Amino acid sequence: MKELMQTEAVITVAGLVKRYGEFEAVRGVDFEVGRGEVFGFVGPNGAGKTTVIECIVGLRKPTEGTVRVLGIDPSANRPQTTAHVAVQTQSASLFDTLSVIETLRLFASFHQNALDPDDVVHQVGLDEERDHRSKNLSGGQARRLLLGVALVGDPEIVVLDEPSAGLDPAARQNLWGLIASLRIRGVTVLLSTHDMEEATSLCDRVAMLVAGRVAALDSPAELIRKRSATSTVSFTVPFNIDIDTLATLAEPGGLTTSVVGGALRVTIVTSDPDKVLRRVTFEPSVKASEFDIRNGSLQDMFIELAREEFSEPAQKPASLPSRGKRSRS
Repeated sequence: MKELMQTEAVITVAGLVKRYGEFEAVRGVDFEVGRGEVFGFVGPNGAGKTTVIECIVGLRKPTEGTVRVLGIDPSANRPQTTAHVAVQTQSASLFDTLSVIETLRLFASFHQNALDPDDVVHQVGLDEERDHRSKNLSGGQARRLLLGVALVGDPEIVVLDEPSAGLDPAARQNLWGLIASLRIRGVTVLLSTHDMEEATSLCDRVAMLVAGRVAALDSPAELIRKRSATSTVSFTVPFNIDIDTLATLAEPGGLTTSVVGGALRVTIVTSDPDKVLRRVTFEPSVKASEFDIRNGSLQDMFIELAREEFSEPAQKPASLPSRGKRSRS
């Protein structure tokens, strides 16, 4: 766990509104991101994530409201912003004939205070591919090189758009480890993703955008706790079990059964999973096995919010937590 102490806000967004003609893509967004924080954006397509990020990196100017990055107006001061903020898009073109180290040396030459490209090769785990041409890299290796290109300028803030999209599980885990190491170095990471497992595993806080507004903002664990009042308890029992006995043990909660391999798979949705477990395990006639307890997840919340028509008024600015512990779920 990482303890979130009182920390400096390096990104401040207040009352952000962005219109394209009569279409309002962003409808009053407020939040802050602290130095060294991994801050996630999630939301359905069209929720406004890309527009908010483009305003943060200075590619678009807000219609209303303010955006400050390290105290700078990014749309008015693009050179200053790009000197401190690196962006890794989901896909980008590399020079096919350049090797990994040559690519990093090239991009290092664009920065006044660049990191040593040899060190960056090691940071992104491409030591063995150091002299491989970029066109011969696997998808995961190419994604690591793109991240290396973003890091070689020694940015204070890194913006990542769907960093692990399309990667196999091993490559994804490796990339997650690299992103987690940025936090340890004090680099602030702004992460846009549709992968709820990624957001849960990596982010200190997550902002869920729906219809151009922040529908929820907190740590993944707190978002799940606040939104999910029930858990699901599942277990397997012999096919000839007395259903009335099961129904009694399920209280409080609703019970459903299904036939699986000559046995009954029992599922109980309950607000008190511990009580249900005690009742089932302490009843010898039930002979339950293969227990599984499933609490709510960020994905459940994401799906629920995406189905709702978000009509609440814009939230107050989401300030940084003063003290507290970041928990994983």
